[in-house]
Amino acid sequence: MMQRLFTLMLALVPLFALGAAPAPQPDWLTTVVATPEGGYRQGNPNAAVKLVEYGSRTCPTCYRFAEEGMQPLRDQYIATGKVSYEYRDFLVHGAPDLALALLNQCVGTQRFFPVLDAIYANQPQFEERLIALSKTPERVQAWQKLPPGQMATRFAEALGMIAFVKTHGLAEAKARQCLADPKAIARIAKTQADGVNRYKVDGTPSFFVNGRRTRAFSWPYLEPELRAAGA
Repeated sequence: MMQRLFTLMLALVPLFALGAAPAPQPDWLTTVVATPEGGYRQGNPNAAVKLVEYGSRTCPTCYRFAEEGMQPLRDQYIATGKVSYEYRDFLVHGAPDLALALLNQCVGTQRFFPVLDAIYANQPQFEERLIALSKTPERVQAWQKLPPGQMATRFAEALGMIAFVKTHGLAEAKARQCLADPKAIARIAKTQADGVNRYKVDGTPSFFVNGRRTRAFSWPYLEPELRAAGA
């Protein structure tokens, strides 16, 4: 009996020697929060490098950054916890940008970035419809005189935005409710105003690294800024 007990204790020694398993690393790509500034932040909240983009979903240069820069940014910097990334709205093209911003925020915090990526990927199709719409300037001018919620809804209908977000799980009734939400409209307007008045944003994309505005507008120019800041 004693011999069996002694043998069992010897078998357990390696297990005790190994100690407790290390805690799993956080999944920073799924760590997403809405910020007090009206943006959405992905990644480690305590990252040494904090990146903020003021972007427009209809901006061609923002589209190129989304296509070329977001994957390496996420893979090499956000996923590792070195960089947090916050997206804030800046409506350079007015009503179409407002409509997309309202619909994107409507999907909820955890779905914000996947839908943002999908909106950018679909930008060429939205642009085709916008070009077609521009051929009826009287209708566009009439919509632009409507209250913001009604104006955003008209553009969302004409540009296929409501149908688009339905394919990403947002019911049409909910989409229409969000397009007319005065609180959401006011929040986006405040983010825009703060961008102009506090941070002197005058175009998109505008990138800030640890509060300092950079001259970068694409990934090859932005990545050295992140590395210089300690990423």
